[in-house]
Amino acid sequence: MALVAGVDSSTQSTKVELRDIESGELAAVGRAGHQPADPPRSEQDPRAWWQALVEALAQCGPRLRDVAAVSVAGQQHGLVVLDAGGEPLRPAKLWNDTTSAPQAAALVERYGANAWAVACGSVPVASFTITKLAWLVEHEPDVASRIARIALPHDYLMMRLTGRHVTDRGDASGTGWYDTAAGRYRTDLLDLVGGRSGAEWAETLPEVRAFDAAAGAVTASAAAATGLPEGIPVGAGTGDNMAAALGMGLQPGDIAVSLGTSGTAYAVSSEPTHDPSGVVAGFCDAAGGFLPLVCTLNATRVTDAVARWIGLDREELAAAALSSPPGAGGAVMVPYLDGERTPNLPEATGSLYGLDFSTSRADLARAAHEGVVCALLDGIDALAAAGASVGGRLHLVGGGARSPAYRRVAADCWGAPVRVPDAEEAVAAGACVQAAQHAGLRLDEAAGAWGLGAGDDVEPAPDAAPSAVRLAYQQAAAAAARLLASTPAGTATGATTDGRSPRPG
Repeated sequence: MALVAGVDSSTQSTKVELRDIESGELAAVGRAGHQPADPPRSEQDPRAWWQALVEALAQCGPRLRDVAAVSVAGQQHGLVVLDAGGEPLRPAKLWNDTTSAPQAAALVERYGANAWAVACGSVPVASFTITKLAWLVEHEPDVASRIARIALPHDYLMMRLTGRHVTDRGDASGTGWYDTAAGRYRTDLLDLVGGRSGAEWAETLPEVRAFDAAAGAVTASAAAATGLPEGIPVGAGTGDNMAAALGMGLQPGDIAVSLGTSGTAYAVSSEPTHDPSGVVAGFCDAAGGFLPLVCTLNATRVTDAVARWIGLDREELAAAALSSPPGAGGAVMVPYLDGERTPNLPEATGSLYGLDFSTSRADLARAAHEGVVCALLDGIDALAAAGASVGGRLHLVGGGARSPAYRRVAADCWGAPVRVPDAEEAVAAGACVQAAQHAGLRLDEAAGAWGLGAGDDVEPAPDAAPSAVRLAYQQAAAAAARLLASTPAGTATGATTDGRSPRPG
């Protein structure tokens, strides 16, 4: 049977799935890890991603010869800078590198938050690629002067596969220099970076391909390295969240909450969003529409850290959390261990509130899970406030979705059933869906033909009390933001008592 290959190149690893074109049935998988990258300076060598892709494909065995098309999804926002020969000039700065927070603040001050939202659908924070390029111009001008090509992580892997410098509108929409409504690069925004003119920077950027266009074909050298058949089409690829939406078969109004190294909450929309507060990023999706999204820096690493602090493994932590009642006996955790992107508090740290002598280890475990989930549910409220429809089903995905504690806490805090899709790797599955377009399966046919989005529904507990739990979290988060604003670090970064950076005008 003919197969398609979908690649998920994340912060932690590269995953590959081979799926049957007609049924979507999983035929083979592969996985290879990446070197850890920890904020505030979070960087990886792009060449290591390619090696991980080669290793992951090798694990798929002889079925590679049956692959008819391939597509790549990658972690958003990362800055890959290349010389004229396509070689990396330095390690890539990843989405969770927060060293460009001062550059983000300066860019917003110069152009204005509302103008940014109108121009590119988002207000830049340290995660965005444009802030990382501004950091590079300021701190490493010699490297910046030698840049011949700029790529995102998935662009780099596609370049290695096809020899072409291309991207898609979904991943391009997370850079800070792409007009999501008009579908073009904004040289006036690139002018703000410095180092060279916006028009000159634009010449280093990849061509943006339509969601249903191929990026190119697997070259002879890439085929020799990977085992993929030479000449098969390579889809335009996309960002990880955009691919996950395809992999779940999300429809307008449906919501996804992804629990990985970071946390995201996003919805499929037919219209672009523009949020001048900067909370909602107005991205494009990978199917011709839009994907308004809220991202938090702190997700499963928080519960991993709490497990380490109290001497439990992941399974023991989940069991402990489930033994504590909703509300964690009054304990509330504000999980800003890596600083935070939403709200925009790069200098923040984590906080615990409501502790007393009755607080147990189980309560701390539950509070950690509730803090991560409540921060993302606040993000869904922000999506609705920005005009996105959020009346559909909530899907829980990512590595955290495998945890029984995260599943229960998500349903309890949401106060309604939560769908956990059967496909454990929604990003890789979505990349397979995109690849299948180039092997005879229309995008609008994939959800039905492959049974995308099927899964288990988790009901909230009878004593869940979602409103009380979420209110307690919101009060604690506001207190943490006020405390940060009163400190020298908070004052220096412009934190305000509502948790957002001040905006001009």
